[in-house]
Amino acid sequence: MMKGSGTEMVQAEEINPRILAWARETAGLSVEEAAEKLGLTSSIRSSSAEKLRALEAGEKAPTPQQLLRAAALYRRPLIAFYLDEPPSRGDRGEDFRTTAGSVSSRDNGILDALLRDLRARQQLLRAMLEDEDEARPLPFISSARVEHGATRAAAAMRKVLGIELEDQRQARSPDGLFSLLRNAAERVGIYVLLLGDVGSHHSDIGEDVFRGIAIADEVAPFVIINDNDAQTARAFTLLHELAHIWIGASGVSGPLQSLSSDGIERFCNDVAGEFLLPASALDDQSALRTAEFSVVLRATERLAESWNVSQGLVTYRFVRNGWIGTDTASGLFAYFTNRWRLEKQRSKESRNPDATGPSYYVVRRHRLGAGLLDVVRRGLRGDVLTHTRAAKILGVSPANVGPLLQERTRAV
Repeated sequence: MMKGSGTEMVQAEEINPRILAWARETAGLSVEEAAEKLGLTSSIRSSSAEKLRALEAGEKAPTPQQLLRAAALYRRPLIAFYLDEPPSRGDRGEDFRTTAGSVSSRDNGILDALLRDLRARQQLLRAMLEDEDEARPLPFISSARVEHGATRAAAAMRKVLGIELEDQRQARSPDGLFSLLRNAAERVGIYVLLLGDVGSHHSDIGEDVFRGIAIADEVAPFVIINDNDAQTARAFTLLHELAHIWIGASGVSGPLQSLSSDGIERFCNDVAGEFLLPASALDDQSALRTAEFSVVLRATERLAESWNVSQGLVTYRFVRNGWIGTDTASGLFAYFTNRWRLEKQRSKESRNPDATGPSYYVVRRHRLGAGLLDVVRRGLRGDVLTHTRAAKILGVSPANVGPLLQERTRAV
């Protein structure tokens, strides 16, 4: 069906049109969005969307150029379009999301596209480390056990990361705490990325779709945090995903729940809670059982400010200690979610379209993290990586690799 070596020769008329539609849907694109990105143009007879629908219905065959563009846009190999049936869904690892069933197929399609991209980037990085003879297993991967308890796991993580309680208190803000934790994780060989789309804001993935992702590879472990989520939640999400790394459980995590139905998710929540807000730091709050909602809310606010954590984490600790009921906890979680969405909407509406923010490279560096940038920089200097492979690992075009690695780190 396909032939040629240097240049791929494509016989587009032989493709399975159902696969063309499936690839678009699993990439999280509507017909209108895909038609625009594929460069289809409207005419007097039919719109660009109608032309794409005709291709997907098998009424017309795509040109070879259109098929190549579709493969690139949908992030699928060309061979996939010639299969009799769509391949099975891309591996998410374990899907730990308790809300997965309520997520739309479009959002799950974008998430799967992100995961395919991340898996490919992570494997390229691992291959680079192997070529560089630095592919040594990290001893803490899969070193913890759920049955040993959250307190023991949190203590083991604290020892490896080298973070004391006083360090957390002195962070002075949730952003400062997240930076402290991220830097510590990157120092021990974990790559921490902030990603919430697959290349553009048109493919933004909400925090209700996923909160974090862990790839518990023993050589090149990745943690991905959804940067569309509240900044105050990032420290908890990072610790939650690090707990996944410590028990060797790769997968996708959803929003923080007061009572998760999954044992591993609850364990990872408990580890993150014990690390960020240890039992030794909590005074007895059992009086809150009979307190009004506003009183409990103020209690979560005071403790969150004192420890640079989110009110959601404080709420979780309260309910797990039995100091508030599940109904109160659910009400607090709903309140925090609604407040965050209103803040995002107000921020979007008040944004000045003419205002200039941080440069593309500053933002990209912050999202990729110093750990990933440093190892790619080293691979280029040692001729272990080409610019093309470096670009794939970093998720940018080859032309952007040089400026990205040269740009100084600045606050975002």
